[in-house]
Amino acid sequence: MNLLQNLNEQQLAAVTLPNQSALILAGAGSGKTRVLTTRIAWLIQTGQLSPQSVLAVTFTNKAAKEMLARLSAMLPINTRGMWIGTFHGLCNRMLRAHHREAGLPSTFQILDSADQLGAIKRLLKANNIDDERYPPRNVQQFINGSKEAGLRAKDVEVNDDFNRRFVELYTLYDAQCNREGVCDFAELLLRCHELLDRNEILRQHYQDRFRHILVDEFQDTNRLQYAWLKQLAGGRNAIFAVGDDDQSIYAFRGANVGNMSDFEREFRVQNLIKLEQNYRSVGHILNAANALIANNARRLGKELWTDAGEGEPVRIYEAQTDGYEAAWLVDEVKGLIAEGRARSEMAVLYRSNAQSRVIEHALFNAGIPYRVYGGLRFFERAEIKHALAYLRLIENPADDTAFLRVVNFPPRGIGARTLEQLADAARATSASLYAAVGGMTGKAGANLGGFVKLIESLRFETVNLPLSEIVDAAIQRSGLIQHYQNEKEGQERIENLSELVNAAAAFVQEEGYGADAPGTQGEAETAIPSPLAGFLSHASLEAGDNQAEAGQDALQLMTVHAAKGLEFFAVFVTGLEEGLFPHENSLTELDGLEEERRLMYVAITRARRRLYVSLAQSRLLHGQTRYGLKSRFLDELPEQAVKWLTPRAGAGTGGRFGQWHDAGVKPAASAASPAARSQPTHGFRIGQSVRHSKFGDGVVVSLEGSGDDARVQVNFGVHGVKWLLLAVAKLVAA
Repeated sequence: MNLLQNLNEQQLAAVTLPNQSALILAGAGSGKTRVLTTRIAWLIQTGQLSPQSVLAVTFTNKAAKEMLARLSAMLPINTRGMWIGTFHGLCNRMLRAHHREAGLPSTFQILDSADQLGAIKRLLKANNIDDERYPPRNVQQFINGSKEAGLRAKDVEVNDDFNRRFVELYTLYDAQCNREGVCDFAELLLRCHELLDRNEILRQHYQDRFRHILVDEFQDTNRLQYAWLKQLAGGRNAIFAVGDDDQSIYAFRGANVGNMSDFEREFRVQNLIKLEQNYRSVGHILNAANALIANNARRLGKELWTDAGEGEPVRIYEAQTDGYEAAWLVDEVKGLIAEGRARSEMAVLYRSNAQSRVIEHALFNAGIPYRVYGGLRFFERAEIKHALAYLRLIENPADDTAFLRVVNFPPRGIGARTLEQLADAARATSASLYAAVGGMTGKAGANLGGFVKLIESLRFETVNLPLSEIVDAAIQRSGLIQHYQNEKEGQERIENLSELVNAAAAFVQEEGYGADAPGTQGEAETAIPSPLAGFLSHASLEAGDNQAEAGQDALQLMTVHAAKGLEFFAVFVTGLEEGLFPHENSLTELDGLEEERRLMYVAITRARRRLYVSLAQSRLLHGQTRYGLKSRFLDELPEQAVKWLTPRAGAGTGGRFGQWHDAGVKPAASAASPAARSQPTHGFRIGQSVRHSKFGDGVVVSLEGSGDDARVQVNFGVHGVKWLLLAVAKLVAA
């Protein structure tokens, strides 16, 4: 098979680079996944490395599976032993193989975000910590942020008593996790980094093995992930980093876009290749994206182009209210459906989840099926987490988080007081809750003993059973099925539990458990855990991935963050107002505005053929009607690439809205309608565009008083919201 056919000039150059570290700036829709997988296949085909010598890191399990599938199609190789996966997945694999050196039990379990929060709440309660002064989520963020910065509690700088308390809680949390044999997501990477840092023999082993390291979405790496990659590179291995600094939108998760420039400097990168040919969008959409992102100063620089022609211009619509915005959106969607477009090929994007209410209301009234992308995922559903907790206890009885989740679910007469007494007994003997049950007496002891007996019998009865039968036994014997049969809407939960059995069977097949399973070839690092332990790790790692629902063709609704990596025939980007998009918080944060612009760039480049952008003069958010200025991003779009469907907002008037008209649409339930707007005698009205000699352009958001005492409240955008006395204010209607 000719792997290099049909690659463009830049793709070919990237795939066939010599064995040196390289940075590939891959623009949206430029075929970066194709370049990554073809690079791996080419290195194998040309004999430069074996499949077992590949280390390829992605950010989602879905992307890793896609790479493995493509490699299988390109070359006649067994991909099961290849190290291709997410940072967390690969670190989990390494820690499983070297759990003793890492100081972990062989059956250590992974806490997902919800379980970690539960463990922190339990910790606060056990130590009589005021959870209002130290909210569990704040403690969780502090711990994870410290770990992602590569810091243990002893390494965190203490600035004051408040900070000192957080550090103490971090210390107690680490001790609790070590006692229970569990790891949160951040711990997987930090412990793996520490393992390689202190164990030179192990570090040398992996450096010798992974001579080629390939990284996808490099712009999304945090400092600790980059440090881990540098450990494996060791100064002599090549890192092939693929990323797009213009799509770095996860600073709130710890992503450090500066890693790209640091990598270029520290690895003395001589090969910087820009993939600029776009295979997704038409010219007008790309021109809009290029013009917008050019306003960011901190970027490595590239410009997307296409040979697909200019296509249709970007349509911009200004509505009077968010209700009219939603009604217009519904009409446009109906028009696309009439053209024969599938609803699943259309997406509505918004900066804030709070924007979706009015849109959903309008779609519901119009009878248009929709799905909120990124909603509750399969492994995050309550009934699934209950079943997994039983399975975790079968695998590791010392898992206190799993114990507390199901010890009284379904209800078996074990109350909070009983659990407090059990926790006291466990602390007194430095034992797990499960182990401490033997010391409990009376009715409480009998009820707890019955639960332990259930788990022990499950463990005994499921020895040597296939994984799917273990899962089915746990679901049936736990009482979950019977419990949900008695619920009014329990049938869906029962169906989900049945699907968990199917998921277990599929996991065994996909992961190759059996005679030819990885781990039978004699290398310790390719050894895999038991099917149950592997499945539990899989469930925790998969919980963060978006999983599309099968079934009805539906319009896709999602935040712009959730849209990263997706593409659609038509995209609607809503709410282009100052304070909303860009978000008001970005104006006070370092690099905040540039990240918001990158977010808008991501939104624009999701569209293949049609892009719609909308804004509203007034919007109901968080229970209040907001009158905003149009987003600065609209001024950054080139005139030749856009088409205003209403009189241009702010045309000739700086940042003010234009004259609104309804274009025949009927509003959805929303903010104040035109009829509700007041017409005061002093000449100003709510929603009116005004100009001030000092603060510039603004929008009237409130009025009070009369005569010489009349005051007006104006939103001046970057200058904030101000009250002005009309008798002395230098304020004029625009």
